[in-house]
Amino acid sequence: MIDYRLLVALSSVVEKGGFDKAAKQLFLTQSAISHRIKQLEALVGQPVLLRTVPPQPTPAGQRLLNHLQQVRQMEATLGFDETSISNIRIAVNGDSLATWLPEALILTDYPQVCFDLVVEDQSVGLKRMKLGDVMACICANDNAINGAKVQPLGAMRYRAVASPDFIRRFHLDKKLKANLPNAPCLVFNQDDQLQHHFLKDVCGSIPEKIHLCPSSEGFLRSVLAGLGFGLLPELQMQQYLDNQELVDLTPEVYLDSPLFWHYWQSENELMHQLRNQIRLASAQKLIQC
Repeated sequence: MIDYRLLVALSSVVEKGGFDKAAKQLFLTQSAISHRIKQLEALVGQPVLLRTVPPQPTPAGQRLLNHLQQVRQMEATLGFDETSISNIRIAVNGDSLATWLPEALILTDYPQVCFDLVVEDQSVGLKRMKLGDVMACICANDNAINGAKVQPLGAMRYRAVASPDFIRRFHLDKKLKANLPNAPCLVFNQDDQLQHHFLKDVCGSIPEKIHLCPSSEGFLRSVLAGLGFGLLPELQMQQYLDNQELVDLTPEVYLDSPLFWHYWQSENELMHQLRNQIRLASAQKLIQC
């Protein structure tokens, strides 16, 4: 029989990124948290945590965290503690957060709820579900993990854009396919491959010069300033195309990135309402195939 205080300690260490922060969250001493982790490891007979900076769960630890998330939702489904749920941790992609998602997070029936939004590129966000680190996830992967279900939301349409000054400086108005691969390119982070796919399709090459900019708003501002070109969602930058602050480099070429909502099978009423609101918001804002 697992003592769930031990699982909560493990979850807190991973979520907060350290023993000291976990101790503060749970109102315990750091040595007490360390002792609970050691108890858990003795119980399962193997390490559950890698003592890195920040600490990372082992495969066994990941399975335990996954189990804890499902137990928490099952208890809420049974009516044990749904009203006490005050924090919903979700993995989301930055572009959704910068455009259509916030309005879907307003839960008028649950005013006590706060969101802990973990921003990941849509190509890798599902790893948070596999880690048992989040209660739900928005990502581009449609493969449901064990114990979870998946619901399609639609697709975000991306277009390659740049400022008029940037286009002049790098002579993109004259020889786009020849000059674009050598022009500075903005990329959200190491997991973001949208620009690579675009250049491969249009120019048969990959970016030569890259600026990493892990902020959706910062990405937009950098393109507007002429730091580089990049793929932006239509939802975020249409007004700048309309007022000619940005130019669509290839009006006939765009990329649609599908998005999916991943959620645990043991879904309580709160999470069901959230999923329904996200479904309605995405149906209005995203490209529906």
